[in-house]
Amino acid sequence: MNYGRELLKGNTDSLLLYLINSQPTYGYQIIKELENKSNGYFQFKEGTLYPALHRMERDGLIRGEWRKLPNGQERRYYYMTAEGKQALAEKLTTWGKFSMAVNLIVKPAEV
Repeated sequence: MNYGRELLKGNTDSLLLYLINSQPTYGYQIIKELENKSNGYFQFKEGTLYPALHRMERDGLIRGEWRKLPNGQERRYYYMTAEGKQALAEKLTTWGKFSMAVNLIVKPAEV
């Protein structure tokens, strides 16, 4: 079993919300930011990213807006909503508690 894939499934929304919260962004930029900030650990494919973005938009956590670029091309930027900010805060709190509990188990206290 690929545990990394399972961990990613459970944390995809948190990662996306965190990046979108820092600045409005578009799909390809999200993919590159995730890869760069994780030193290559996260390598999202469009088939993973866009369904998650569409679901989060449907759920009201983010909103998408088309922007016309100077070259005439259009790009969809994603923005955080108030509901998204609240969900991110809750996810970060949960993650903090979870990671602290895991660390208590895997890093024995020094005597």
